[in-house]
Amino acid sequence: MSENLSRRRLLQAAVAAALSVGHVAFAADTLKVGVLIPGSKSDKGWMESGYDGLVAAQKQHGDHIKVQMIENINYADMEQALTNLAARNALVIGVGGQTQAAVLKVAKKFPKTMFSIVGGNKGDPMPNVAGYDVKQAEIAFVAGAAAAMLSKTGAVSYVGGMEIPSIVNAGKEFGNGAKYVNPAIKYFENYTGDFDNVAKSKEATLAAIAQGADVHYHILNLGLRGMEQAAKEKSTHIIGSYTDRCGTDPLYIAYSITGVGFQVEYAIKEFVAGTWKPGYKAFGLAMGPSASDMSVCGATPQMKQKLDEIKKSILDGRIKVLEG
Repeated sequence: MSENLSRRRLLQAAVAAALSVGHVAFAADTLKVGVLIPGSKSDKGWMESGYDGLVAAQKQHGDHIKVQMIENINYADMEQALTNLAARNALVIGVGGQTQAAVLKVAKKFPKTMFSIVGGNKGDPMPNVAGYDVKQAEIAFVAGAAAAMLSKTGAVSYVGGMEIPSIVNAGKEFGNGAKYVNPAIKYFENYTGDFDNVAKSKEATLAAIAQGADVHYHILNLGLRGMEQAAKEKSTHIIGSYTDRCGTDPLYIAYSITGVGFQVEYAIKEFVAGTWKPGYKAFGLAMGPSASDMSVCGATPQMKQKLDEIKKSILDGRIKVLEG
């Protein structure tokens, strides 16, 4: 029996068991939270940031919440995984815009369950669904500006996973940010079609390096390993995404902070406080540095000043960026 088939049958059995008992009774002092992390919680990217936020929320709320987490789920299995979580929990969080279609389907079947999508877009409003927009395109513009300042060759690159609007918009704005600082910069953009494919992301990064790129940005999950391999082999550098980890790896010279974990914490905090609301909510730079920021490792005062000016210009509308 294949690994995927085995996992799917196990998931189906779990869903059947959950549906047989329906919504379980919640203890007065314990709120049940289900979290779907589609990828690996140790991917050094989006998924790990979401998991870090979950851990922080658990520390903050202690015995007030009980968490059921499912990770590493194929797209075809997301609806079943979410059904499992919705049958057992009062709040369900999908960590990633790729969960949105499945969340919207499952939410119709569980109208009394609250659902939050980290990385969600406006979509069709539902009375029990909240979509949190991390505004990746916004901070990608700032990351592009930082990349142009840090590049020694005058060439930078971006590798995205799935070629969907939020990922493509981030890539476009990364290039726009780089050109804002250096109009003559060369910019290479590629998509692997898979956030986790190591070989394809390495190939895409090596192709950009062959054309002169020495600073790379990404929206990848486990596929980031391929970019790391290419950068290490060719002595180039990466701007990381989601969490500031300056000083932990010399391959990384900067990080864009995209508050995936912050949004997981936000959803749980609102749920515990009884103030959770459905609907679309934009995060990004307007929600402060925990939600969105740029950290250049060892930045000069001049670089910090320039990046601060760019962030302010985005916030006041002088620089227009695409939607996340």
